[in-house]
Amino acid sequence: MSRVLVVRYRQRARPLNTKFLREIVRVLLVEELSQDDFEIGVAIIGEEAMIRMNEGYVRHKGSTDVITFDYTDTSRPKGLSGEIFVCLDEALAQAQRFRVSWQNELVRYVVHGILHLSGYDDKTAAARKNMKREENRLIRRLAVRFKFEHLKTAPRGRSAAK
Repeated sequence: MSRVLVVRYRQRARPLNTKFLREIVRVLLVEELSQDDFEIGVAIIGEEAMIRMNEGYVRHKGSTDVITFDYTDTSRPKGLSGEIFVCLDEALAQAQRFRVSWQNELVRYVVHGILHLSGYDDKTAAARKNMKREENRLIRRLAVRFKFEHLKTAPRGRSAAK
């Protein structure tokens, strides 16, 4: 059993408190989803890198919000292993469209990726609806504990959690 969580910020469009994002993801995994065994990497990337990944690995044209690679070993059925690539540029654009903060949208994309690693899919309308319902539930629960706006910079001299 291991608890490995790595968060990388691979572009500079906005300042990002990666330690705070790591804590949000840790709470999501351990406290909300009761995961004790995981090896997960989260990379926040820009649009150009996401286009390369989306076209190279998924074979879809253009950018997207999140791509998840599931490396879970079937011999460890309860453990999660994978990488989640989140496009900050998509979060910025979609946040305006949905009238939420880009930080909220960024957390949503990470939650979405974790749900994929947890067995959820969005290939059919019914599965999409079920996944979206769980995504919304988890976002609401995390928003009670964390001020997502603190993702934009490291708070000085105070806790980033509520």
